[in-house]
Amino acid sequence: MVSMVATKHEQILQHIESLDIGRKISVRQIAKDLHVSEGTAYRAIKEAENIGLVSTIERVGTIRIERKKKENIEKLTFAEIVNIVDGQVLGGREGLYKTLNKFVIGAMQVEDMMRYTEAGSLLIVGNRVRAQELALKTGAAVLITGGFDTEDYVKQLADEKQLPIISSSYDTFTVAAMINRAIYDQLIKKEIIIVDDIFIPFEKTFYLTTRDPVKKWHELNEETGHSRYPVIDENRRVVGMVTSKDVIGKDNLLPIEKVMTKHPITVQTKTSLANAAHTMVWEGIELLPVVDAHHKFQGVISRQDVIKALQHIQRQPQVGETIDDIISNQIEMSHDAEPEYRSEITPQMTNQLGTLSYGVFTSLVVESGKRLLRKYKKGDMVVENLSIYFMKPVQLGSEIAIQPRILEVGRKVAKVDVEVHTNQSLVGKAFLMVQFIDR
Repeated sequence: MVSMVATKHEQILQHIESLDIGRKISVRQIAKDLHVSEGTAYRAIKEAENIGLVSTIERVGTIRIERKKKENIEKLTFAEIVNIVDGQVLGGREGLYKTLNKFVIGAMQVEDMMRYTEAGSLLIVGNRVRAQELALKTGAAVLITGGFDTEDYVKQLADEKQLPIISSSYDTFTVAAMINRAIYDQLIKKEIIIVDDIFIPFEKTFYLTTRDPVKKWHELNEETGHSRYPVIDENRRVVGMVTSKDVIGKDNLLPIEKVMTKHPITVQTKTSLANAAHTMVWEGIELLPVVDAHHKFQGVISRQDVIKALQHIQRQPQVGETIDDIISNQIEMSHDAEPEYRSEITPQMTNQLGTLSYGVFTSLVVESGKRLLRKYKKGDMVVENLSIYFMKPVQLGSEIAIQPRILEVGRKVAKVDVEVHTNQSLVGKAFLMVQFIDR
């Protein structure tokens, strides 16, 4: 059994996680309580913010918040609202960690406003003190637009109810648009599967330590049927991988660290699944160790796990559209004899000069190439190489014809030549190489 030693950094993160939700923390206090330097405390608090344990708000400080689960990621906390609208907290700081269920724009009579305002919501209103007071009594937080202040008794009520009352210099329409955009961005994030969603935790996986003999590999191989295992040191950090190729012909008593492959490729828990899939295909790897930001072993992810998850994504309805989704939806298949895809250049697809942007051109080339390849081979694929030979300006409102032509399709790799035309003129040419993800 390996004895695990927690570093000072990890001890601080564990301490922060043990604090009550809503508790205010500071670099100086953490450094004093845990007998560490302020630099160490600062770095740990920054990581705690990155992983969603705390939120730092200007003029308020850093507070402990509840880490959002994947299914609730589309909901924002009031602390996040403050940062989105560049707000100032007038009262109710202790409720900043709470989650916003919906927001209501107060553009009606106060009595009518209250019919739509409920506990857990956020009332966006101007300098209407009565409406602010009633909203807080209902259990809703308040966002005052136009940079107005409020009465002291309203601030006291916010403190008593532990419901934030926030002031923003933006107007009501701008504030609502900013919050709506933030919620939409969260929906897109929710759709993106990361390694953290599907990896097998280290408690349920098999691994070796640097001090284990080669004999242990043979025992695990006989027990599990697997042929590759991560190797970890006394601090649970991944230092190597060992496979059947490494142990063949080796003395059974030789330590694993003498035969393992050092500096293995790993992925972090926050790595996107698409990125992990590309790494596995590119490197020809069946199993990847999963580590945290400090290279501490968290578990493993297999090629089969990745393929299942990618197939699951394709069966899910879209909630929030990315730029690629918008572009993909605008591509239509032509009914000509030769494979051809058509799209109109809309304002969203242009650059500051009003011509087709380079990024959108790339998306059009990749999407058309993939669509053509799906007719020849089912399954998932990743782009290995994309070369754009040239691209001429294409004006807003133009209709383009994208003509992919397959040069080669193998078991694992396909090569596609893509031409882009408008008004019978060649305006772009690219080469695409794709790798297929097989089981």
